[in-house]
Amino acid sequence: MNIGILGTGGVAQTLAAHLAAGGHSIVLGTRDVATTQARAGTDGQPFAAWLAAQPGVRLDTLAGAAAHGSVLLNATAGHASLASLAAAGEAHLNGKILLDIANPLDFSHGMPPSLFVANTDSLAEQIQRQFPALKVVKTLNTLTAALMVNPRLLAEGDHHLFLSGNDAAAKATVRGYLQAWFGWQHIIDLGDITTARGTEMLLPVWIRLWGALQTPMFNFKIVQN
Repeated sequence: MNIGILGTGGVAQTLAAHLAAGGHSIVLGTRDVATTQARAGTDGQPFAAWLAAQPGVRLDTLAGAAAHGSVLLNATAGHASLASLAAAGEAHLNGKILLDIANPLDFSHGMPPSLFVANTDSLAEQIQRQFPALKVVKTLNTLTAALMVNPRLLAEGDHHLFLSGNDAAAKATVRGYLQAWFGWQHIIDLGDITTARGTEMLLPVWIRLWGALQTPMFNFKIVQN
C-alpha cells in the first residue's frame, strides 16, 4: 500500500520503518526537504543516514507525501498540524482517510506541557472542520511510538487503543489497518470525532505517569465486568 506520513520526527520514523518493513511504500512529508535531510536526530544520527537505511521510505514535501498516500498518517507536532495539512493541499487530502496521531501539546512554558485546546474542542475536530472531505480518525495518540507499532512489547498486547471519527466505514477500515499493520487486538470505538477530546486530554495524565514510572513503556487497559 502507498502510505503518506506527514512529519519526520521520532514517531513518524518509527511508523515509517515498521510499515516499510511490512512491504508498504512510504513517503515522509516535510516542509523543507533539504533542511530535514541535514538535520541531526535526537540520537545524533543525521536524518539522511537514517533515511538511507530505510529502502522502502523516501522523503518529499508535505504535498508529495499526501499525493503518494492512498491513506495518510498525521505524525506532525500538534501546533503544526493544521498548517502542515494546508501545505499538503486539499486536492491531495480529499476523500482519503487520515489517521490523526498528533496531540495539542503546548510546550511554550516548558515541561510539563499544557494543552492548547481541550474540553469543548480537540485538534482532531479542528482538522475535520478545516478539511471536511478528509476522513479523520483519531487513534494511536495515547501511547509511545514503540508500542504503537508493536503492542506485544507490553503485556503480550493485552491493553487498549481508542478510535474516534465521524465516518463509520473509515473507522472500520482503520481498525483493520491497526490489526494487520501492528497486531492490535483490543480497540475501542469511542464514537464520533468529538470523543477525541477525551483521548487528547489523556496526555497530561500520560506525561505525569511517564515521570512517575520513569519509562514510556506503559499503556491503558480498560477492565469491565
